[in-house]
Amino acid sequence: MNKVTVDNVTKHMKNTPALNGVSMTFDGGVINGIVGPNGAGKTTLLRCMSALLTPESGHIEFETGGQKLTPENAKKFIAYFPQEPSLYPDLSCAEHMQFFRALYSLNAADFKKRSDELFAATGLGKFRTRKAGQLSGGMYKKLGLMCVLLNNPEFLFLDEPTIGVDPVSRRELWELIHKFSAAGMNVVMSTSYMDEALRCGRVFVLNAGKLITAGAPHKIIEDFKLKKFEDIFFK
Repeated sequence: MNKVTVDNVTKHMKNTPALNGVSMTFDGGVINGIVGPNGAGKTTLLRCMSALLTPESGHIEFETGGQKLTPENAKKFIAYFPQEPSLYPDLSCAEHMQFFRALYSLNAADFKKRSDELFAATGLGKFRTRKAGQLSGGMYKKLGLMCVLLNNPEFLFLDEPTIGVDPVSRRELWELIHKFSAAGMNVVMSTSYMDEALRCGRVFVLNAGKLITAGAPHKIIEDFKLKKFEDIFFK
C-alpha cells in the first residue's frame, strides 16, 4: 500500500511559522483529511508534499511499489489540485485534455482510454466542446480534476476542492473522491468544512501550524467528549 510520511516538518512563510514541527502519516485506501481554519497550514503542507515548497527542517518520504522516494522524485506519481485551478477560459474541455496529454507525453491509446474513463466518471462527456469559461463552478472543478488525473497518479492531493461549488456539485465531487480512494489512490484533502471532516476515514487537525490530534473523526469526538467535531478547536 502506498504511503506518505511527514516527519517533523517546519516551514515559515515570511516570518510566520506556517508549519511547526508537524509529523503525520497518510495511508492509501482511506480518505485522509487535513482539517483546520484558514491560516492553519493546510495549503503549505500540501505544497510541501507536492514538492512545490521545500521545508526548512524535517523531511517527507513517499513509499510506492517498494520504493522510498523524496517528494521531488515522486512528482510523476503525484496529482496536486489547488484551490483555484487555472484553466483557460477559451479552451474547451476536450482541448484541455489534449493540452495535458502533451504535458504528460501520453500515447494516443493510453490517452483515449484514460480520457474516456474520466469524462464518464465526471459526467462531462456531453460537454466535451464547451469552453471552460462557460462551465458552472462544479463543472469547472470537475474539469480541473480530470486534467490532473489524466496521468493516473498514485497520490492525489486536493486543496479544499469543494469551496465555491453548489451542494449538488459538492456531493458529486465527494462521490468521485470516494471512487478514486476505493480504487487504491492515496487521497489527501484539506477542508475547513467540519461536515466534510466527518466523511474522511482519518483526519489530521491543524491549527496555527501545529498538529492538534489525528484519528478517525468519530473516535476524536468520543475521546475528547465533544458535542460536535468543530469543538476540538475550543478544547
